[in-house]
Amino acid sequence: MAEFGKVSVGGHDGTGCGCCVTRRECLKLFSAAAIGAGMLGGALPTLAADGDSDYVPVASLRPKPKVSIYAAILQQPRPYWLGWPGTAYDLDRRQKEYLAKLDTSAKQLGIDVEVAQSPVQDQAGLDALISTMKAKRPDGLLVILQHMNCWGWVDALASSAGSPLLVFSPIGTSFTGHVAGISRRPGVYVASTLEWSAVEDGMRMVRAKRRYEETRILWIQGEQRNETVLDRLGTKVRAIPRRTFNELFETVPVTKEVRDVAADQRRHAKRIVEPTMEDSLNSARAYVAAKRLMASEHANALSMDCLGMVGAKLVPTPPCGAWTILQDNGITAGCEADLFGAMSLMLTSYLLDRPSFLNDPVAETAKNLLIAAHCTSGTRLRGFDKPAVPYILRNHSESALGVSMQVLWPVGEPVTLVRFNNTDELILDTGTVVSNIPTPPAGGCRTSVGIKIDNVEDSRDVLGFHQAVVLGNFKREVASFCQLYGIRTIHSPERSPHTDERSA
Repeated sequence: MAEFGKVSVGGHDGTGCGCCVTRRECLKLFSAAAIGAGMLGGALPTLAADGDSDYVPVASLRPKPKVSIYAAILQQPRPYWLGWPGTAYDLDRRQKEYLAKLDTSAKQLGIDVEVAQSPVQDQAGLDALISTMKAKRPDGLLVILQHMNCWGWVDALASSAGSPLLVFSPIGTSFTGHVAGISRRPGVYVASTLEWSAVEDGMRMVRAKRRYEETRILWIQGEQRNETVLDRLGTKVRAIPRRTFNELFETVPVTKEVRDVAADQRRHAKRIVEPTMEDSLNSARAYVAAKRLMASEHANALSMDCLGMVGAKLVPTPPCGAWTILQDNGITAGCEADLFGAMSLMLTSYLLDRPSFLNDPVAETAKNLLIAAHCTSGTRLRGFDKPAVPYILRNHSESALGVSMQVLWPVGEPVTLVRFNNTDELILDTGTVVSNIPTPPAGGCRTSVGIKIDNVEDSRDVLGFHQAVVLGNFKREVASFCQLYGIRTIHSPERSPHTDERSA
């Protein structure tokens, strides 16, 4: 009888496990061991509550990392006299208020927050805080300023704490000169405001980075199998052969889950144009296959050479409809094996808790718009926990196969466009939705959104390809995340770089 730690394997009950643990417990142990050993496949899928070993709850695929933030109050020795925030400032009341809000936010965001036992109010306290940070090594440090003369300590913490620094400076604890420089320093996020939501934004940034670090993305293309880790973001990238997906797809039968997924997608559509029920069933099979593949590889996201697979006629349906369902559930599903496109989708998912969609950018020169077009878009544009926007069920336009969504983006609302060029640089732009482009008469992808880009003179000059478009103006949040983790942000040029060429 073989031994697995202290658990007997190959027992007498017909399940392959000894009588010292249940079958479910044994499978969990095997799964944990596979993760620890860095297995490149063959791991057991997560069991459903009803014991169906083939069922994978989609929520189980989203990373749920442990996130830790250490917090401290910075103040001057009491009693206060002159100088901001002033003698009339109720220190005890404000500190009690902010710590209560911090506790509430930590619980809502699923973040472990430890607060220093006493405020820092002298050099000895600062030295002790720096020593604590080096010993505990939390994912972030949050300091709450309670006097204007504490900014020298903030500067020291930015240099010596060893963790990303979040600074809450309530109005009355800083002038513009205090924040102008340090608020733009890599590794630092400053919220100079009375709005506690801005502090929560900083906490979300720390959580988003931990989500990146706890993610393994499947890069499904070619014939290679290997695993690397992306610099700066820390995401594990596991390359697996493209055939892995279509071979698994062929083994997925039309189960109750498949029928339910297909029926649900059709039932909630505003209109169905091309897809038959068989198309919808195949789309749902692709969704189930993707979940099973991620579970078996201990992965949380994927990016696949879908066009190559469709072009080779290896599957009866492009995965567009399946990818929409994954995106709506917070699971990044990228197109065309575009790895940095997938990392861009991941940013809106992990930081903003809402889906985005990759797009092929088209210049509409008569109206000076950017048309963002693709056959996959999430529908829960306002958040994973919010209702879906209307969509029309279409086929994949380039192949006239399967199921794709024409998602109707809300006209008049702002959007943000993000695109990692690499892990050190991100394109960041904003705009406003002005139209949804029907196909036909237009050609191209089913979800085609006309966007007026902000602060760009000519739509032909919008930077990037496969930018991820997300509903809402999140320019400040995205830029702050990038600054906190040393990622450079660039923007499309306001004035055309080709102006001189036209003049000549």
